[in-house]
Amino acid sequence: MSSSELEQWLRRLEQIHPKNIDLGLERVAAVADTLSLRSPRQPVVTVAGTNGKGSVVAVLEAALAQDGRRVGAFTSPHLQRFNERIRVDGQEATDAEIMAAFTAIDRARGETSLTYFEFAALAALWVFRERQVDVLLLEVGLGGRLDAVNIIDASLAVITSIALDHQDWLGDSREVIAVEKAGVLRPGIPVVVADPEPPASLTACIRDAGAAPTLLVGRHFGAQEGTGEWQGWLQRAGVRCDLAPVPDGPLLPQNVCAALQAAVLLGVDVERIDLPALLTHAAPDGRRQFIHCGGLDYLLDVAHNPAAVQKLLEYVELSDCKKRKIAVFSA
Repeated sequence: MSSSELEQWLRRLEQIHPKNIDLGLERVAAVADTLSLRSPRQPVVTVAGTNGKGSVVAVLEAALAQDGRRVGAFTSPHLQRFNERIRVDGQEATDAEIMAAFTAIDRARGETSLTYFEFAALAALWVFRERQVDVLLLEVGLGGRLDAVNIIDASLAVITSIALDHQDWLGDSREVIAVEKAGVLRPGIPVVVADPEPPASLTACIRDAGAAPTLLVGRHFGAQEGTGEWQGWLQRAGVRCDLAPVPDGPLLPQNVCAALQAAVLLGVDVERIDLPALLTHAAPDGRRQFIHCGGLDYLLDVAHNPAAVQKLLEYVELSDCKKRKIAVFSA
């Protein structure tokens, strides 16, 4: 099947629902039930937050792969190809797999209208079931409480940094936005929090949801940064575990350590992982990515809200570039 056929599907999905964003679980849950997709037997890690979700998924995906697990990862949005959103064993799903999933979803939905993102989330779940993965990694698209991936009960939740973004949908303060992110929590499941200053509302939501244990960056895991390198530390069975130092790279240490802490909770012996090699291959495109083209050096980053842009500016100031810097921003 040609990529043009997948493009035809995607153009149709852009027009099939009256709204681009339509938060709520009833419609997508009903279709998922029809397809028997809502109760995977495998562990499910749901990653919510404002910034850093893709990095956490990428590092956790690589750590689980090094441990011999067959991993299904769903992320969004894509940079160049829709297939980037659905990966198994680090490889993008094929056009044929995605179109087979879309066909099954289209038949199952009947008169129920689904958004582009809802189709994508269901397609990921369909592919993961067909490929019989060992672990599902689901990145929240928007918010958490009413996001399509929240139709699946998480076995483990990771909440990255919380900042102002999508205020029209999620609220105009970190306290309010944190409540939406915390909607992925479930009673009795572990939660890893990578925000160094979590809003009080997030702490309250974790308590009210009964999620446990709660592992906080800076208290239960974290990183000590030095000159040109940093060293992470985690918690395993209540005991501190120090990792080998690694050179500075494109990913924030707090997000790397959050992913590795989640890996520990999934039974991975992270001390046996070749962390420098893992981080070399785990960094997703568009995260502090350097390229050289036409005699010029470019730094590409997906920063698209004030908190992410501030982190990017700090990184640029520490970079080797001492010449004139030109910024091009598009959103």
